[in-house]
Amino acid sequence: MSNVTKTAAPAAAGRAAAKKELPEHFKAYKHVWVFVELERGQVHPVSWELMGAGRRLADKLNVNLAAVVVGPEGQSTRNAALESFCYGADLTYLVSDNVLADYRNESYTKALTELVNTYKPEILLLGATTLGRDLAGSVATTLSTGLTADCTALDVDADGSLAATRPTFGGSLLCTIYTLNYRPQMATVRPRVMPMPERVERDAARIIVHPLGLVEDDIVTKVLSFLPDRESETSNLAYADVVVAGGLGLGSPENFRLVRELATLLGAEYGCSRPLVQKGWVTSDRQIGQTGKTIRPKLYIAAGISGAIQHRVGVEGADLIVAINTDKRAPIFDFAHVAIVSDAMQLLPALTAAFRARLLPNSRARIAV
Repeated sequence: MSNVTKTAAPAAAGRAAAKKELPEHFKAYKHVWVFVELERGQVHPVSWELMGAGRRLADKLNVNLAAVVVGPEGQSTRNAALESFCYGADLTYLVSDNVLADYRNESYTKALTELVNTYKPEILLLGATTLGRDLAGSVATTLSTGLTADCTALDVDADGSLAATRPTFGGSLLCTIYTLNYRPQMATVRPRVMPMPERVERDAARIIVHPLGLVEDDIVTKVLSFLPDRESETSNLAYADVVVAGGLGLGSPENFRLVRELATLLGAEYGCSRPLVQKGWVTSDRQIGQTGKTIRPKLYIAAGISGAIQHRVGVEGADLIVAINTDKRAPIFDFAHVAIVSDAMQLLPALTAAFRARLLPNSRARIAV
């Protein structure tokens, strides 16, 4: 693999020295692909988010944007292929076979690597979901190409190379990574990092059906049963319209109840910064940031959070960020829309009381904690 990190000062010279002539057999690789993640008949929203990002890349490169739909035979798989055109696909590659009814690394890797080797995309994007991360790593290894994981930004350079940006060193720095001499250039992007493009009703254009040529006996892994996690109490931070979060500025785990109280009153989700998970104050499914959840709510209230870069990349897509911190030099004030220099332990109860008076003027209902 040939992943090259773009450094600061002598970036141009360093990269020019690193770049070699692309091998002749890779020069036929064109177009931008987005893997459409389909499970149990449902498309993961990150796939449509990536279609928007892929459209921008394809337009810059003056190439086609293609969706890749892999799944079992049936209408749900066909519908996913048709829906891809409503999110900007110029064409769709479809692999439908009943051995793909459940996700298994072996069968899905075979399907995707066969498509890549046959039709030769220049760029391949996948969602950084549990499924996407597993598949992307396997496909990149099989194809002997580079993979940049958990990207926060995607672009193309003047020479047409994919510039994939992601935090590094524990989220303290941002680096831009290039896969210079191998194809396809692969990247995964977490849900809610990219904005959701507008859905536009379109007729299906070109669908290329590719046969899998795999039988059940060829697959080592077997799915014995499927148990849906319907009773899970894990958070839905990524797709919440309102999120209230707390950080170390709250002082103690007991004070985190102030965040939960305000979130409950607003009908919001609650979250936290990474240090609170590390200290065991809050469970990891509530962590917001590069190593946690990426969110794009209409309103984000951050109480006692300093705003380190790994937290920033997880929240900067919010429409309105309200930050509460006693330190007027806190980094979070650099990107917050509303900055309040105050003690969160005093302001949060006041906010909760004010919202209760506005939202529940005739109610004596107590806030569930």
